[in-house]
Amino acid sequence: MLGELLSFRGRYKILHMTWFAFFLSFFVWFNLAPLATQVKADFGLEVGQIRTLAICNVALTVPARIIIGMLLDRFGPRITYSLLLIYAAIPCIAFASAQNFTQLVVSRLALSIVGAGFVIGIRMVAEWFPPKEIGLAEGIYGGWGNFGSAAAAFTLPTIGAFLAFGAGGTLNWRLCIAGSGIVAALYGILYFFNVEDHPPGKVYQKPKNARGLEVTSVRDFSFLMLMNLPLTGILMVLAWRLKKVGLYGDGTLLLVLAALAGLYLFQAYNCWVVNKDLLSGKKKYPAKDRYNFSQVAILELTYIVNFGSELAVVSMLPAFFEGTFSLNPALAGMIASSYAFMNLVSRPGGGLISDKLGSRRITMAVLTAGMGVGYMIFGTVGSSWWLPLAILLVMACSFFVQAGEGSTFAIVPLVKRRVTGQIAGNVGAYGNVGAVAYLTIFSLLPEWLSGGGEQTPAIIAQSNTVFFQMMGIAALIVAFLCWFFLKEPEGSFAEHHEGEDEYSELVIEPNRVN
Repeated sequence: MLGELLSFRGRYKILHMTWFAFFLSFFVWFNLAPLATQVKADFGLEVGQIRTLAICNVALTVPARIIIGMLLDRFGPRITYSLLLIYAAIPCIAFASAQNFTQLVVSRLALSIVGAGFVIGIRMVAEWFPPKEIGLAEGIYGGWGNFGSAAAAFTLPTIGAFLAFGAGGTLNWRLCIAGSGIVAALYGILYFFNVEDHPPGKVYQKPKNARGLEVTSVRDFSFLMLMNLPLTGILMVLAWRLKKVGLYGDGTLLLVLAALAGLYLFQAYNCWVVNKDLLSGKKKYPAKDRYNFSQVAILELTYIVNFGSELAVVSMLPAFFEGTFSLNPALAGMIASSYAFMNLVSRPGGGLISDKLGSRRITMAVLTAGMGVGYMIFGTVGSSWWLPLAILLVMACSFFVQAGEGSTFAIVPLVKRRVTGQIAGNVGAYGNVGAVAYLTIFSLLPEWLSGGGEQTPAIIAQSNTVFFQMMGIAALIVAFLCWFFLKEPEGSFAEHHEGEDEYSELVIEPNRVN
C-alpha cells in the first residue's frame, strides 16, 4: 500500500480526493482561531465572548454528525460530502458580513455543521480499502485532513495581513473567512464529478431504516438510550453558556432547553422505530450478525479524550502562546500550528501501528495513556520555559492525541459495516461533546479560580494548568477502560470486508445498491 500511495488511480484517487475534501472542511471549520484576536479587537469583545464563539464553533457538530451519519448510510458519501462542502460557503460569508456579536454567534453555529464532514470520509475510505489496510487508510484520511486546522493557523494571519495592506484593517479577516468558504464550495462541485461511492462490482451495504442506529440486543438498546443523553446534555450546556454571556434571557433559555429535551425524545423514538421488532421479540439476530454496543460506547469515550481535546486545544493554543510567551498573533499562530502539524504523520502512524501491531485494543490503550501523560506534563508549561522546548512538548503530546484518533477509527469501520456511517457519526459526535465540555470549563476556569474577582495573568496561567491536567486525567481513565474492557474486533486483519470473498472484485454490478 505504501508503494502505491503516491499514485492517483483507483482507490488511491478516492483516498486523495477525500482527504483533501476533509482538509478543506477542517480549514473552513477552524478559520476563526488564528484570526480571533483581530475579531475580538474589531468588535470590542470580552474574553468570555470570544471563548463562547470557540464553543459555538463545535456545538452543532454534535447533532450534525448524527444526522450526517444517517444521510450517509442512506445516500452514500459522494453526494453527502459534495453538498456539505457547497453549504460551507453560506455560513462563512455570513460570518464575514457580521456586524454584531449575535450575528457572529448565529453564523458560527451554522458553520459548526461543516465539522460533520469527517464522518463521510470514514465511510468512503472504508468502502475502498480492506480491513487489513483500514487503519493506515483511515489514518491518512483523518490525519492529512486534520492538517487543515494547522494550515489555517499557519496561513490565515499572513494572508490577512497581506489583504489588509492598503485595503483597510477591517477587511483582512473578513476576506480570509469568506474566501475559504468559497474555495470549499468549488471543491465540492469538483468532488461530485470525480468520485464514486464504492468500487465496481461491490455492494454498498446500508440498513433497511436509517432513522436511528440499529442494535442487535435489547440490552444494547437501553445502553444506546443512555449514551445518547450526553449528546443532548452538552447542547443544554451550550444553551446555558449563551445565556450567561447575555445572548438571551431566562425565558428563551427555558424554551431552548424544552426544545432540546424534545429533540432527545424524537431521537429516542426514531431509534425505537428502527429496533421495535427486536424489542417486541419478533426479530432475533443470529450470532454472526450481532455486534456489542458497549464497544461503540468505549470508542465514544476515546474520542472524547483524543479528538475532543484536540478541538479544544486547537481553539485556544494560538492565544495560549501569544499570552504565555508575549508573541505577536502571526507568530503565535504559526507556532500553535505545530500541534495540528503532527497530523500529517501521527494519525496515519496510529492507524499503521494498529494495522501492524496485531492488537487494535492494546494500541488504543497505550496511545491513550501516552496522551494522558503528555497533557499532564504540558500543564506545567509557563513563561519561564524555553520556547523551543515547549514547541517540542506540544508536538510530542499531539502525536499521542492524533495517533489515538487514528487508532479509534481503525476500529470503527470494523464494528458493523452496514451501519458504519451511524457508528462513525455517534463516535465522531462524542468528540464534539468533549470539545464543548472542555471549552466550557476552560471559559469558566478564570472566574472560578479568581472567585469572581480580577482575572490576573497569574489566574489565567493557573487556569491553563488546570485545563491541561484535567484532560490528562480524563485520558488516563479512558486508557484503563480500553485495556480492560475494549475487545478486539472480529476480522480486524482480514483480506476482505465482511460478507465478501476473494472473487467479489470480478463481479461487475456498478449500479447495484442494497
